[in-house]
Amino acid sequence: MTEHRKLPDPPKTLLERAESMFGLGGYTPAAVPKELKKPVNRRPKRATPKAREAVIPAQDAAAPPTQPVPQAAPAPLATPQPEPVYEDVEFSTTVHPIDRDCLMRHGLIQPEGQVTELLEEFRIVKRQVLQSVRKARETGSGALAQRVLVCSPHPDEGKSYCAANLAIALAAEKDSEVLLVDADFAKPSLLKMLGLPKGPGFMDILAREDMKVEDCVLATDIAGLHVLPAGNHTTSDSEYLASHRTAEVLDRLTRAAPNRIVIFDSPPALAASQAAELADHVGQAIVVARADRTGQSALEDALTLLSSCPDLKLLLNAAHFSPSGRRFGAYYGEDA
Repeated sequence: MTEHRKLPDPPKTLLERAESMFGLGGYTPAAVPKELKKPVNRRPKRATPKAREAVIPAQDAAAPPTQPVPQAAPAPLATPQPEPVYEDVEFSTTVHPIDRDCLMRHGLIQPEGQVTELLEEFRIVKRQVLQSVRKARETGSGALAQRVLVCSPHPDEGKSYCAANLAIALAAEKDSEVLLVDADFAKPSLLKMLGLPKGPGFMDILAREDMKVEDCVLATDIAGLHVLPAGNHTTSDSEYLASHRTAEVLDRLTRAAPNRIVIFDSPPALAASQAAELADHVGQAIVVARADRTGQSALEDALTLLSSCPDLKLLLNAAHFSPSGRRFGAYYGEDA
């Protein structure tokens, strides 16, 4: 017959060996209480109005009635301060002729010339600007949308070129006028591009409260176009732009003139802080990006600095390729 041997017992665990040595008598689960203690680190929920009414005890019939507590009279409402009344400014009637040769040398639009591809391109840009003004008027912010900032991330990307062309294109509108402001105080260029004389300008008005903006505006021989020079450069240009004086001057220019478009040619956003300061006072900002030069990271940084402006637009400059094959201007030059 087969011999059956007793199989050895399995080895004991560490806990089982401790039990046999110290005589713990086995492990039993702890008794679970019927009611748990209330947590001490939580605040009781606030009773709703209906719950608070339910816990108020009813008054005893024999008890004297509760006297009503007199309530304090509501404080009188503060009388709103009336908004200041703005009167439209009257610019000088002295006409300063714009040098057409300067316009040609800088590649700008010729006001009396033929319809060109450049003019048609900026006609599209100005329609977008005017459309934003109309939409802003529906919401009550039309005066702010009338101020347009033209900027670029870096120098030499065409911001002054685009600002001047946009101003000339907008001046052709029959029911609006344009004020072109040179706000590039360190390196002003608009007067040279237009062939206009130098004189006091925007920064002088901000630095001196005894000066009036209308005394520095130059009327041109292009109907509907006025130019405000940059003025004298200071070491506190950003501080002057951030002062209350800037808001006062710009309000006088746009509050009482709903058909006036103010275009600012500002310094590059990544090269000077004045562009970010001006963004607080305008309703539209056109960021010029040069197709063969502006990088994506620089463009994103510039848009971040100008983010206080509610309406940011992008304008691609020096682009020689159109995905749709669009070519403006040639239509008007064809013979019948």
